[in-house]
Amino acid sequence: MNGLLILDKPAGMTSHDVVAIVRRATGEKSIGHLGTLDPMATGVLPLLLGKYTRLAQFFGQAEKFYTGEIRFGFATDTFDAEGTPAGEPVALSKSLAELRELALRFQGELDQMPPVFSAKKINGVPAYKLARAGKDVPVKPARITIHNFELMGLEGDTASFAMQVSAGGYVRSVAHELGELAGCGAHLSSLRRTQAGAFTLAQSITLDELKALTPQEVEARLPHPRSLLPEMPSVTVDEQTAGRIRNGMQVNAPEFSDAPLVKIFTAPRELLAIGKRIAGTLVQPTVVLG
Repeated sequence: MNGLLILDKPAGMTSHDVVAIVRRATGEKSIGHLGTLDPMATGVLPLLLGKYTRLAQFFGQAEKFYTGEIRFGFATDTFDAEGTPAGEPVALSKSLAELRELALRFQGELDQMPPVFSAKKINGVPAYKLARAGKDVPVKPARITIHNFELMGLEGDTASFAMQVSAGGYVRSVAHELGELAGCGAHLSSLRRTQAGAFTLAQSITLDELKALTPQEVEARLPHPRSLLPEMPSVTVDEQTAGRIRNGMQVNAPEFSDAPLVKIFTAPRELLAIGKRIAGTLVQPTVVLG
């Protein structure tokens, strides 16, 4: 089964757990997710199936949209509700208006320190494995962009929020740092990803729905291949040209002046390759799916 499945991940399981369930439900062994979700988080988790796992490199910079809640009063070692409190509780003394003023500091480009309990690789080892082993975790700040961070309301010590953040951004870190600014500590208490790149909750399927479908029914619900990677134009080639592409040879394709990459099809739904424009109409295949 080749394609992209948009899953609505439930709380209480890792992204790896979800992949294992989807393997059993679809019969497809080769599956990769586009950006992990923490176990407590829910929402949009795009999965590439079959040969399409080789396209992951082209989805890497997708922005993410979230809603969730931040609880003030104490920080945790993981920056979320699954962690251990990092100190004694301190009552929140800020109003919603004051918290919104503090939240403005997280708008735009900034250097963000990832949580030590994260999937960020340190010399090839996930940071959370080092942290759990009690070892030093030398995480480094990463440059990210937060396009929107809005506190929607405040009920007691818990604020609801909406956020739009670039790839590589950690919502947990924002919650933790906002708590530091508020003077009482805070942690992420709930999180739901509502959109990842072009993929939304409206397009998603739950695990329960997935388990009730046959592999053929699952395949019928996958987005049309031509709708994926919409920034790349699609071209269809004849079998002779397809043969040249399979051999890694350059071919001529229609010119798209503002598109450095192009999706190459042999039939309406048969994606053959991704090609890189060399000059004019000349295209070099960079990833060949078959």
